[in-house]
Amino acid sequence: MNRVGAWLQNYGVVVAFVLLLLIAAIFKGETFLTAVNIRNIVNQNAAVGIIAVGMTLVIMTSGIDLSVGSALALAAAVGIKLLNSQIDSGANQATAVALALAAILATGTAIGALNGVLITFGRVAPFIATLGGLVAFRSLTKVVAEGGQITAKGDVFDGLGHLGIPIPGTQMPNGQPVEVTWGIVLFAVVALAIGFLVRRTAFGRHVVAVGANERAAVYSGINPRAVRLRVYTLMGLCVGLAAIVQGMRFNSVASQQTGVFYELYAIAAVVIGGTRLSGGKGRVWGTVVGVMILAVITNLLILMNVPSEWQDFVQGVIILIAVLIQRGQSDRT
Repeated sequence: MNRVGAWLQNYGVVVAFVLLLLIAAIFKGETFLTAVNIRNIVNQNAAVGIIAVGMTLVIMTSGIDLSVGSALALAAAVGIKLLNSQIDSGANQATAVALALAAILATGTAIGALNGVLITFGRVAPFIATLGGLVAFRSLTKVVAEGGQITAKGDVFDGLGHLGIPIPGTQMPNGQPVEVTWGIVLFAVVALAIGFLVRRTAFGRHVVAVGANERAAVYSGINPRAVRLRVYTLMGLCVGLAAIVQGMRFNSVASQQTGVFYELYAIAAVVIGGTRLSGGKGRVWGTVVGVMILAVITNLLILMNVPSEWQDFVQGVIILIAVLIQRGQSDRT
């Protein structure tokens, strides 16, 4: 492979993202390039982004997690249910919110650990174990929400989802500065942390080794079961963080709608970002770019008044193209 081909293989996703931004700027620059719209693009996809970052680790071990959307809904429902019960019992909102956030994180992490146990010790294939979770956790969400929607009481939880860090020199129609929401901040922190974990720690090297060649990893003294259990537990933690972002953004959980198709969007972003579905290679920064590519495409289609049905079709085509390109690259390496 020549230098240009190797460079495109490594950074082609960045080129695609830049070209997409240019197209958006040319056709819808007056609305697309505003600070409010750009903030909204990132904010609306922060939860999916956090899940996609965790999914990168899972796929690097040659695994998959189809339960993340349902798990997000369940974790958020449990947290908001606890929040409301605490407020009803007379607790102050700060205490109620703190307990709710802890419950959301604990639920998400426990779900991830359960998936990890089923896969590593139960020897259930990741696809089957997490497919079962997709159905089971959605059902439990409906039980918690009594088949409907749970709305958080008080104004602290909702306020956290809409406040953030003001961007100097920007202004919204109401005269207030555009703010980088805490959801966006959390997305950035998770991406940086997992990126550091993959590139700079022994655990990251073990993840790569297990995904690339499990038998060779065992001969090197690595315990694949322990690695996978930690990876799925981390995936659960990411789900919990995403549930916090999603729950605060909408201030509610719809038992049948919240988190639907998030597993597909996350997997698509990981594949577009250059992580191999066969495992052994992954790029967190590529996943972040993949999330933003899907987000910008959706935003551009909305600005162009394309019907929602066609938006899903376009995203599906992009996913298929990304997989075909990845397969072609694998055949050449």
